[in-house]
Amino acid sequence: MMVKKYRADSMNDAMAKVRKDLGSDAVILHSKQIQSGGILGLFKKRGVEVIAALDPDHTEAEDHVKMERVQDLTPNPVINQQLGELKGMIAALSSSMTDHFPSPVSDILDSLKKQGMKEEYLLELGNRLQRLPEETYIESTEVFLIERLETVPMGGMTFTHKYINLMGPTGVGKTTTLAKLAAEAVIEKRKKVAFLTTDTYRIAAIEQLKTYASLLNVPVEVIYKADDYRAAIEKFRDCDHIFIDTAGRNYREEHYVTELHNLIDFSTDMESYLVLSLTSKEEDMREIATAFSSMKIDRFIFTKLDETSSVGAIFNLILETGIGAAYVTTGQDVPEDIEPLLAKDIARLLMKGIRP
Repeated sequence: MMVKKYRADSMNDAMAKVRKDLGSDAVILHSKQIQSGGILGLFKKRGVEVIAALDPDHTEAEDHVKMERVQDLTPNPVINQQLGELKGMIAALSSSMTDHFPSPVSDILDSLKKQGMKEEYLLELGNRLQRLPEETYIESTEVFLIERLETVPMGGMTFTHKYINLMGPTGVGKTTTLAKLAAEAVIEKRKKVAFLTTDTYRIAAIEQLKTYASLLNVPVEVIYKADDYRAAIEKFRDCDHIFIDTAGRNYREEHYVTELHNLIDFSTDMESYLVLSLTSKEEDMREIATAFSSMKIDRFIFTKLDETSSVGAIFNLILETGIGAAYVTTGQDVPEDIEPLLAKDIARLLMKGIRP
């Protein structure tokens, strides 16, 4: 069966697209109202989304159930029931993919699944464990986690780059995290540093960074345009490190990423970190990482570990993107509550509930 999704301004327009593409024998599986575009949540454009299907081998004479035709948009309860049953079968299949392993293996996989680890990695681990002696399961699980994560650079800052740039959406704790990193540079490494902030959208963010700058006795400049950035770079040319706090915006909107490109010169000696909150949905974190894929992300910084018990997203994102992790934060205190993140540390977090 061929299944396609269509979007249009109206149902009539959608039906025209379906008929042109699939013909008059197509079946409407689902339709709904949608909104798109707009500015700051306003002036959104209404439209419809239609999912249609066509079975090339289908004839009316073979029908045991009358399917909904393109010309008839009345919901068919039989089709809805069949779709519900199909979804249930898919969900049941998904939940039972690891059930065929021996009980000791399944127990380990279930614990990691609760942490949010993706099914494909659970299956890979399960296939490995079932070939090993049972007494090695726990140790072998930790070895597997570490081996999979050690394929990418991990750990904290090397302090080999002059410009330290933190990017990410609003509310993930970029400014506080920036202060923690700068405190390490000033207090432990005895480096001369300066702050730049492009977050001119929130007065509170500027004041917060100025407070940290005052406590650390370092200068801070507010950047409104590219000329300001170039002037600040020249002003602080004698500093060992310049820490850049970018504005927290909705980076699903492509023009915000473009604005950042136009404001900051990423071609300089820069180390860039994408800051993500572990309290966010994994799919949201994945979308944010995709939005920043046009830039060079050196490593992730994960915040708010103290507010969640699920860390599987760390493992999944690192393997899917090929980007390592630098730090994890565990609270608001500066300069405390931040730890470098190595493969063994992530494995330790995932193994909670497995180790006796």
